[in-house]
Amino acid sequence: MTKAIKLLTALPPPQRERLMALAREVSFPEDTRIFESGTTADRFWVIRSGAVSLDQRVNEFRRVTVATLGAGDLLGWSWLFPPHEWDFGAEAFSRVRAYEFDAAAVLRLCEEDPALGLTLVRCVAEILAHRLEATRVRLMEQPAPRTRGTL
Repeated sequence: MTKAIKLLTALPPPQRERLMALAREVSFPEDTRIFESGTTADRFWVIRSGAVSLDQRVNEFRRVTVATLGAGDLLGWSWLFPPHEWDFGAEAFSRVRAYEFDAAAVLRLCEEDPALGLTLVRCVAEILAHRLEATRVRLMEQPAPRTRGTL
């Protein structure tokens, strides 16, 4: 499996500086719900420190962790694609410090600077591809469910 791409280090310095001009430093206490699946995705974060669990609701009582993100990781990509709703939920696993970006401002920047926009979309796509591959590997490592009539 390839090494995970980190959004800010993947951007060339001039593009990173333009994006970082839009950043706001935020923090989340441990056990804080950052967002819920199905709600409006209007921002994203790059984690500076701490850990965030991405989860999927299985039923009204149970969530399953699908990924754990840490320093340098992108948290949130649903802001980039219609219908701009979170596909997963996210919770601070520990105290988290992050850079927060307003999606509308970043999208305006991408329109003003198409080269930055293309680079950003490619970076997000590579991050998504890596996470999909990691999920596939985790699923393949799970034991097959036993069904009636099998040994």
